Amino acid sequence: MHTYIDTPPCPVEVEDLAVAYGKVTALAGLSLRIDAGTVMGVLGPNGAGKTTLIRVLSTLLHPSRGTARVMGHDVVQDPLPVRLAIGLAGQYAAVDQELTGRENLEMIGRLYRLPRAEARRRAGEVLERFDLTAAADRRVGTYSGGMRRRLDLAASLTGRPPVLLLDEPTTGLDPRSRQELWAIVDELRAEGTTVLLTTQYLEEADRLAQRIAVVDAGTVIAEGTPAELKAGVGTDVLRIRLHEPATTAAAAPLLADLAATGTTVGADCPAGELTVRVTRPDASAEALRRLDHRGLHVATIQLTQPSLDDVFLTLTGRTTTSPALAEELR
Repeated sequence: MHTYIDTPPCPVEVEDLAVAYGKVTALAGLSLRIDAGTVMGVLGPNGAGKTTLIRVLSTLLHPSRGTARVMGHDVVQDPLPVRLAIGLAGQYAAVDQELTGRENLEMIGRLYRLPRAEARRRAGEVLERFDLTAAADRRVGTYSGGMRRRLDLAASLTGRPPVLLLDEPTTGLDPRSRQELWAIVDELRAEGTTVLLTTQYLEEADRLAQRIAVVDAGTVIAEGTPAELKAGVGTDVLRIRLHEPATTAAAAPLLADLAATGTTVGADCPAGELTVRVTRPDASAEALRRLDHRGLHVATIQLTQPSLDDVFLTLTGRTTTSPALAEELR
């Protein structure tokens, strides 16, 4: 007698995905898999293909090549169950400013095919969860930017989707609102929601994601946990702040041969800061000895692991905010 165990479908699975806009290639054979209950951060500069990926997964755009599945459903061949399985929140709050917050959420519930009474009940639940109950019956046009963003995220959860697609959801938010959204994403993951989060904020990816895919020119160039990606850089980072910023330019050449192969000493002269990627275990002591010998006084010195910014710079040769393709192709 054979026992068959149903294996739950992979929440998000993308294979060899390609999308072209005329002569411009937005995605070029991108492959990605997200396990259940995981926040996957998709990190990349403008033009990397992040928003194009979201558009494909949300059935808004057909790929030129490859496949994409959400909860086992093909986004092209079987779009309706995909739409019922996802919540989507983009860079700008997609809520009707002429309706109240409650009316927006009840409308979304009806689009998820909920009975009217259930849509009303769910609206009340998410309004409370996102601390919007007091403003529920106000017109959304009177909401602050942070409130509109919270309402947009609440709308994406009204149907209790197992997969949440967040496309740079904290863009333009103040630090407090950003922290509030981060806390909500943490809660959702703890409850088992699978989250795909695109972002340009390195701190955000490091804070929220269990795994990160670095995307450049429409393809995944590296993937792993934040710790794995940082370890892959292969160097530590020596950060030195001098007492007198005016001496920074003179100090940098003294440390040049401490820098790891293929790297240079970074010098922020106005701030009096030097940054050196190093592999030598005695780099800190040697740097202090050389600077002291030349009468250059050190205010602080710190040896740290690489940051995600260091990872991205190593992989792509630029930062996440470097100019790239047109804004609409992100």
